Amino acid sequence: MNAEAARLSPSTRIPTTMSGVVLTGHGGFDKLQFKTDLSVPQPGPGEVLIKVAAAAINNTDINTRIGWYSKGVRSGTSEGGSSGFESSEDDDASWTGMALSFPRIQGADCCGHIVSVGEGVDDGRIGERVIVRNLLRTYVDYRPWECWTFGSECDGAFAQYAKAPSRETFKVDCDWSDVELAALPCAYSTAEGMLHRADVRAGETVLITGASGGVGSAAVQLAKRRGAIVNAVAGQSKAATVRELGADRVVSRGESLVDAIGRDSVDVVIDVAAGPQFPQLLDVLRRGGRYAIAGAIAGPIVELDVRTLYLKDLSFFGCTFQEDIVFENLVSYVESGEIKPHIGKTYPLEDIVQAQDDFLSKKISGKLVLVIPT
Repeated sequence: MNAEAARLSPSTRIPTTMSGVVLTGHGGFDKLQFKTDLSVPQPGPGEVLIKVAAAAINNTDINTRIGWYSKGVRSGTSEGGSSGFESSEDDDASWTGMALSFPRIQGADCCGHIVSVGEGVDDGRIGERVIVRNLLRTYVDYRPWECWTFGSECDGAFAQYAKAPSRETFKVDCDWSDVELAALPCAYSTAEGMLHRADVRAGETVLITGASGGVGSAAVQLAKRRGAIVNAVAGQSKAATVRELGADRVVSRGESLVDAIGRDSVDVVIDVAAGPQFPQLLDVLRRGGRYAIAGAIAGPIVELDVRTLYLKDLSFFGCTFQEDIVFENLVSYVESGEIKPHIGKTYPLEDIVQAQDDFLSKKISGKLVLVIPT
């Protein structure tokens, strides 16, 4: 790393090696290896080097590890969460539908401090506490509907250092802890992206599935911020927590949605579950209602009666790509004190397997966050 390629504070000493977790291939927990001799990345033109402080666990990290995105997989994440899926094919096992290269440092969520900058980046950024937009557009030249996921198509935050495009690395001025900020990028941008795409407005009634998880709990808060009336689906043991986040009503997971909230009673469904309950989600939508989805933790294969779709004039929104305004808005919500993350538990980075196992168990409400060694 020469003086022209990257610049750093005179008081900053950046090692040549670091600790981190590498994914060696698609499969079970055995594919995650904690190492102490990984090379520290070097920021290229337009990039910054971040000393990572915390990185949260997300479904996309696990789905990528187990090859769940492969069309050969037809069940929910949890069924292969520990050991992977024999039916998964490497050629289409990433969320983009293309093969990944290994080894890969995963970690879609990143909170840390900029310690070095590449060519073309202002030295004044050194020292900033930042988060990284998890859906990166820089590496695809900002083409519409295209992006890389931080920690999938490029190395992410499950290590002591990570590099990212300066343009998509955001300084955040707030009193949140590093752990709290690390909970923001993936889950909250996914939730805000769905609400943005479905154009949720004040006074509308919204149904949110998986409401005790990372994306679901974020959606509850963000929907309430918009002035919506929130019905949330969650396990009974987590109902009180979901209400504290802002839900107006909590429906127990597995309970009949039609019986609980009524047929044709909801303007918008925000779904991360899919699975067997999918037909009921359309039953509770009003005519002209909107359905937005960004996950399928209960199973990707669903039963759709197309007559329900067209006779009720429903609109469907598949939500992965996010317009720039989504992440920019999230930062503004944090800085203005409009939202607050719900943290379930923290773990040292080397305990990533335990963290993912707990994540899959769904026993802990809120975000699970890895604390990166200094």
